[in-house]
Amino acid sequence: MPTYQKVGIFTLRMDTRAEIIRIADSLIRERGYNAFSFSDIAKQLNIKNASVHYHFPTKTALGLAVIQEHLSRLEQLKNKVVNKTPLEKLNAFLNIYSAAKSENRICIVGSLVTDLYTVEPGIQNELKKLANNILKWVTEILWDGKNKGLFNFSINERSKALMIITNMLAAVQFTRLTSKQDFQLIKENIINDLTR
Repeated sequence: MPTYQKVGIFTLRMDTRAEIIRIADSLIRERGYNAFSFSDIAKQLNIKNASVHYHFPTKTALGLAVIQEHLSRLEQLKNKVVNKTPLEKLNAFLNIYSAAKSENRICIVGSLVTDLYTVEPGIQNELKKLANNILKWVTEILWDGKNKGLFNFSINERSKALMIITNMLAAVQFTRLTSKQDFQLIKENIINDLTR
C-alpha cells in the first residue's frame, strides 16, 4: 500500500522508487551531488545497494530522476495557480524557497549548479531545462503583473526575473549564516519592490 509524505509544499505518493528519489533529493540539497552515494540511500531505507541499483542503474539516472521530479513539481505548481493573480503566482514561486529554508536545505538548482562541471552532460542539460522553465515562468508572471498594473519595475521582465531568482537562490544559502528573519525580509522586499 502506498504511503504519502509532505515534501515542501507538495504531498507525494511514496513507493521504493519514489523514496529513493526523495532521499537522493534530500542528500543533494544537504550535501551536494558529489557527496552522497547509493550506500547512503540504502542505509536510510534499510535495503541493499543492489535494490537502489535495480531502480537506478547509475547515479546519473538517479540524478536525472531527481531533476525530473522537480520539473514535475514545477508544472504541478504552475497548474495549481494558473487562475490566480500574478502576485499570488509570484508568492507561490517564492514559497518554494521558503519551504527549502524551513527544511534547512537549499534548492535543487542552487545545489546542483555548484557541481555543474563535474556531472554528466545529461544532468547538465536537464538542470538547464529546469532553470529555463523557472526563468520562463517568473518572466511570464512579471510580464502579466506589469501589464495589469500590479507590478512596477523599469527593467525588462526577463532581467527582473533573473534578479528575483538569483536573490532567492542566494538568500536561502546566505541566511544560513545570518538569520531566518533576514530570509523573510528579503522575500518581503522582493514583493514590496514590485508593488510600490
